[in-house]
Amino acid sequence: MLNEVQKAQYLRDGFIVIPDFKSSEEIAALRARAGQIVNDFDPAVAQGIFTTKEQEKKADDYFLASDNTIRCFFEEEAFGPDGALKQAKELSINKIGHAMHDLDPVFRAFTADPRLVRLAADVGLAQPQVWQSMYIFKQPGIGGEVRWHQDATYFDTTPISVTTFWFALEDATLDNGCLWAEPGGHRGPLRERFLRHGDKISVEKLDSTPWPDDSTAVPLECKAGSLVCFHGLLPHYSAPNRSPVSRHAYTLHVTDANTVYSPQNWIQRDASFPVRGFI
Repeated sequence: MLNEVQKAQYLRDGFIVIPDFKSSEEIAALRARAGQIVNDFDPAVAQGIFTTKEQEKKADDYFLASDNTIRCFFEEEAFGPDGALKQAKELSINKIGHAMHDLDPVFRAFTADPRLVRLAADVGLAQPQVWQSMYIFKQPGIGGEVRWHQDATYFDTTPISVTTFWFALEDATLDNGCLWAEPGGHRGPLRERFLRHGDKISVEKLDSTPWPDDSTAVPLECKAGSLVCFHGLLPHYSAPNRSPVSRHAYTLHVTDANTVYSPQNWIQRDASFPVRGFI
């Protein structure tokens, strides 16, 4: 899948951007299905809001129970002072998560790509296991910031193996909140862990290494259809979207079955709903 130059780049930088990985037809099918899920979602049933700020305080039952099902989450700025949505529902959803890759046929078809098996092997995953999927909308005008973090915080293994597969479903630009990453930052320490204790969440601080800034981080602008693959220790973030254009993306978090998956990670599976790979 990757040539030797690309493999060397991934080892050096901790990420690789692969243009034209998914076709316009595949993207259209996923976007249409996401739209249908949002259309069928009743905000009166639940109003979960997704945020990466003070997560140990804001991880409520609605969020925790989304681990192995499909739920919609609103943008932080979706609601006005009166508690009502400030704009249409379809322009207010932050993301859908977190098990579409297993439970929804359209998302499953997008995920079950034999090329991802080969790519996973090229970046060091001998036996990939897909734990989480997210459809991220990054809504125009109110798309929330995702603070600097490492995905290994949420999917700890021994040794660390989590790898992110991030598919651009629309052009990702500086204007609409593209990803930013620190090249080579994956060689640094894990800074914190997101731990689940039953229905409680805590964030364990492990290392005080400061997060990157614009002096060392680079924007990962890319066209729709691109795949950004990156190491679980890579520091990355995305800015708020204040533009009039959305930035849809689909993300998978994948570990290697040959590593030990922490029993304190927030998503767990058992024999009744086993974790599986891309195929």
